[in-house]
Formats: sequence, structure tokens, C-alpha cells
Amino acid sequence: MPRIFYYLGTCSTCERIMKGINLKGFTLREIKGDPITAKELDAMKKLAGSYVALFSRVALKYRALGLNKMTLTEKDYRKYILQEYTFLKRPVMVLNDKIFIGNGKNVVKAMEEAAGGRK
Repeated sequence: MPRIFYYLGTCSTCERIMKGINLKGFTLREIKGDPITAKELDAMKKLAGSYVALFSRVALKYRALGLNKMTLTEKDYRKYILQEYTFLKRPVMVLNDKIFIGNGKNVVKAMEEAAGGRK
């Protein structure tokens, strides 16, 4: 698996994280302008273990669409992530056979270490 960093260009958290991580050698994918494909999402799911691990419940559309009141299946999570880029928890860093999802302090630290340190 390649070295890919998925982010949203309008997300200040993604930008802050990107400034701190050594992303040399990574393909940078801005998910609004260059949406993820079903094949890419399925590969991420294989590394993450589930689609729910990749799904953002803090996306504004989560409540707007009433998804918070539904019982969603793995198939539903996949569908919504592919339909709407904001449902992908971000950033996502794929490094060979490892995946790092989200912006939690421990996740960002693990991203930095895996990528070879800070800028």
C-alpha cells in the first residue's frame, strides 16, 4: 500500500497537523477536490477493521440527515462516506500496512513517529 495522506483543505485541524508532520514521499489527497474511490475506502477498511472506524459522527450532516437517530450498518457507513466527503474521519494517513485515523493527540503523535518525525 502506498504512502497517502487524506485531508480536507478547508479543515484547519488537518492543516495544523500537516504542518507538523514530515510528509515527504506521501501522496497528499484533498478529499473534496479528489474524492476517495470505493476501492480506496475498501482498502482503508481492511486496515482499520471497519467502516465505522473511518466514519465521522461530528460531521454537520450526521445530525442534519438524522443519521444520529438511525441504526447504521457497515454497509450504510460505507455508502455515506462515499456519498459525502465530510463523513470520512480526518485526517487519514496510510503508510504501507498501517492506518492512522483522526486528530486525537495520540493518533497525531503516532503519525509523526511513523512518518519519520516532525518537519
